[in-house]
Amino acid sequence: MQRSNAGDVTYDDPWYDALASGWGESAASVALPPDRPEPDAAPGAAADIYLEVQRSAAFQEVRRRYRRFVVSGAVAFLLWYVAYVVTATTVPGLMARPVAGAVNVGMLAGLGQFLTTFLLTWAYVRHARLRRDRAALELRWDTQELARGRGGAS
Repeated sequence: MQRSNAGDVTYDDPWYDALASGWGESAASVALPPDRPEPDAAPGAAADIYLEVQRSAAFQEVRRRYRRFVVSGAVAFLLWYVAYVVTATTVPGLMARPVAGAVNVGMLAGLGQFLTTFLLTWAYVRHARLRRDRAALELRWDTQELARGRGGAS
């Protein structure tokens, strides 16, 4: 944070777009945020830390668990969706078969699409919480400790 000449507090915002900040402002009347000072650490130190963590066995295990769940879940859901669309297109008589009153097989399969979306979301959140979040948090803390130890970002 910086104090401006008027005494109020302004925030250093790296995403601030001075030209899009308001209606009818000319470029001359808009004060651009000051350039950020470069950190004292070597520019490659942080990159080396992240590359070291990326190559670690713990990071590879977290990524492997993530990929295994996401790829298998996405493939299963896409197969289910394609089966629904292909069946509705090629065998409309089957989809129109009544189940109970005005409810037919197509309606139940369509509702099943919504249900499987919610179930897949629930399964993903549960999988992340039980199998990945703790390991990812430990990696995050280890990365921060490495960065502090080498004089990198704090």
